[in-house]
Amino acid sequence: MNTDKTYTVKGVTGDWEIVVGLEVHAQVISNAKLFSGASAAFGAEPNANVSLVDAAMPGMLPVINGECVRQAVRTGLALGAQINKWSRFDRKNYFYADLPQGYQISQFQFPIVGEGEVVVDLGEGRTKTVGIERLHLEQDAGKSLHDQHPDATYVDLNRSGVALMEIVSKPDMRSPEEAGAYVRKLRTILRYIGSCDGNMEEGSMRADVNVSVRKSGDPLGTRCEIKNVNSMRFVMQAIEYEARRQVDIIEDGGMIKQETRLFDPNKGETRSMRSKEEAHDYRYFPDPDLLPLEFDDAFMTDAKASLPELPDAKKIRFTESLGLSGYNASVLVAEKENADYFEALLAEIVKATGKGEREVAKQAANWVISDLFGHLNKSGAAISDSPVSPAGGAELLKLITDGVISGRIAKDVFEIMYETGKSAAAIVEEKGLQQVSDTGEIEALIDQIIAGNPGQVAAYRGGKDKLFGFFVGQVMKATGGKANPQVVNKLLRKKL
Repeated sequence: MNTDKTYTVKGVTGDWEIVVGLEVHAQVISNAKLFSGASAAFGAEPNANVSLVDAAMPGMLPVINGECVRQAVRTGLALGAQINKWSRFDRKNYFYADLPQGYQISQFQFPIVGEGEVVVDLGEGRTKTVGIERLHLEQDAGKSLHDQHPDATYVDLNRSGVALMEIVSKPDMRSPEEAGAYVRKLRTILRYIGSCDGNMEEGSMRADVNVSVRKSGDPLGTRCEIKNVNSMRFVMQAIEYEARRQVDIIEDGGMIKQETRLFDPNKGETRSMRSKEEAHDYRYFPDPDLLPLEFDDAFMTDAKASLPELPDAKKIRFTESLGLSGYNASVLVAEKENADYFEALLAEIVKATGKGEREVAKQAANWVISDLFGHLNKSGAAISDSPVSPAGGAELLKLITDGVISGRIAKDVFEIMYETGKSAAAIVEEKGLQQVSDTGEIEALIDQIIAGNPGQVAAYRGGKDKLFGFFVGQVMKATGGKANPQVVNKLLRKKL
């Protein structure tokens, strides 16, 4: 169901529509750089991972890294995009202190991946299809360090030559929410297939955000590009601020200049960086040191076979085969590690109980989302660091299913499991938490409670049905929460 909410910027002349396109730069997961054998690892000492090619020493020639090509093709396939079996590298000429060659090796007219699309989930059953214009490979520049010396700028070339996939969207997004959801979905896909780790804090994924405004139905307005935004929250803030800025300028009688801007997260505003370059400003021409890229059907087949089940397909399977709600399925597939944990938990429960996946899936999903995620978020831990394994979670849920402990007691047991790493069975045994299901024992307690609360009994029998919860609470309190709720409810209704 595609039921987009209309997002507009209010101005004195009426509502303005935002038009957003994104250029996402995703660092390819590979051991070496795009055109050299230097390490692409993050976090090394400055200029430790620099080859003679990266430093643009005279006579050094680039050599293509085949793994980076494979990862770009896999990414294109995961985006449902056209794969171009013939593509070409070009030189993009511009000067920066951290660009030793004086040009960037990129792709211009003939990219490795053509058009595709991404379906993003906006919540409440709303979706948005965002078109992909292209994906091309290019090398990263180095990094200028302005805060290391009062009178000088230092240059770190560790990133110089690292392989990037630039994923260019069509201008299909109409709100900060849609742009944030698009980046989130793109990151999920890249992490699922293992072509980029999506770590925006380390700079391995960042976005150039193109924003313009127009009256509904008018031609596209003049766009401004906000460079190198490195979080989803900042992407959304930058769009909101920039759209407001442009509307205010136009309504004051001014004109929008096509320019490149930076987003200042401390002030929550964009500021001018330079006038926006056009393609001819870069004087693109085919790189004379690199042959065109060509690959055959066998290469494509191998790349496609290496793809895992993608998040959209997994979500459909979780809802249709396992009977999960759309919301729960979306939460579980948002990160591959979360989905893997859930499926491992499901397999352990099936093995322990002999039940079918669909029978136990809802209980497992609710426990993962409510209990496990709740504790992980509180402690700031990733699911890969969870002290409770899928087998441990399955053991806990089986104790509930078998009636050994109640759902309420299970929360206390899980708390101890999370803190100590002990098994659920050991904790239940050690603390004597087994559920009381002895009807004789529970019946005797109910008799005492009814005898001790004649006023409430009379009121309940007079029509105050809500008092039933009071009696349940009294029984649970008398047993320290260990009475079997089903047995308590059945006996209480009979007695009352």
